[in-house]
Amino acid sequence: MTNPTTTRRRFLQRTVLQGAAATATAAMLTSTSTAIEPITRSGGPKFKFSVAGYSYRGLLTSGKLTLHDFVSDCAKMNLEGTELTSYYFPKNVSDEFLRNLKQHCFRLGLDVSGTAVGNDFCHPPGKARDQQIASVKKWIEHAEVLGAPVIRIFSGRPKDGQTPAEAHKLAVAGMEECCEYAGKHGVFLALENHGGLTTTVDGMLRLIRDVKSQWFGVNVDTGNFHGADVYADLAKIAPYALNVQVKVVIKPAGGPRQPSDFKRLAKLLRDANYRGYIVLEYEEAGDPRVECPKYIEQLREAFA
Repeated sequence: MTNPTTTRRRFLQRTVLQGAAATATAAMLTSTSTAIEPITRSGGPKFKFSVAGYSYRGLLTSGKLTLHDFVSDCAKMNLEGTELTSYYFPKNVSDEFLRNLKQHCFRLGLDVSGTAVGNDFCHPPGKARDQQIASVKKWIEHAEVLGAPVIRIFSGRPKDGQTPAEAHKLAVAGMEECCEYAGKHGVFLALENHGGLTTTVDGMLRLIRDVKSQWFGVNVDTGNFHGADVYADLAKIAPYALNVQVKVVIKPAGGPRQPSDFKRLAKLLRDANYRGYIVLEYEEAGDPRVECPKYIEQLREAFA
């Protein structure tokens, strides 16, 4: 004969366990569906240095240098990493090519600090949008093979007939879909402030707050805001930074182009407790093989 007390005890135990499981599931769902908060990091600020392949764009697109040559130059600059911008890879890149390049980086003591794609998430549903999302997903797979922890992405620009709100919604949906895929491959996606919906800091912050993924963050580009106070705008997005890309000039609204204040950039990133790569992206007219080593030394001094 069943003991009523024992039966009641078992029922209560099951109820408690089921309640705990439901609570845990709810917490897990909340943690993966909440818009990102400023990144909390243990320890103080820490900076490592890299150069973006885009800095060598003329040499790479002309065929004067290969990506392997660029990586070798990064080693000569005594960098910790190299950013292998996707634009300069073979059109139909193979895993064999990626692994060979990864091997070259490792043998030279370099991390692959990240990579980048050119994308536009503002296309409405249809072939163009499908192609954009497929391209980002393909580069997520490539990044995993390379060992690149982060890909810098763009929001895109409003299309004819779209309202800003419609473009924003499309961009958020595209980023969330790709972030879900990226998380399965252990790769972060970092939204760059690069025109379109991210032209202003307010537009950038709206996207940051609306994209719900733990695999999402910001690629801070120091040369791409053109408001009255560029540094104040950069300080607003610095707490969300997964990667930082430094240009050697800025252009505030109503003013001329002027040299970037590396020490001021270093301070705002220290204030945000940023720990990660400072990636030089050289866009000026000089020979990057001559100019990049000079600017890397200036960055190291400013960020010391």
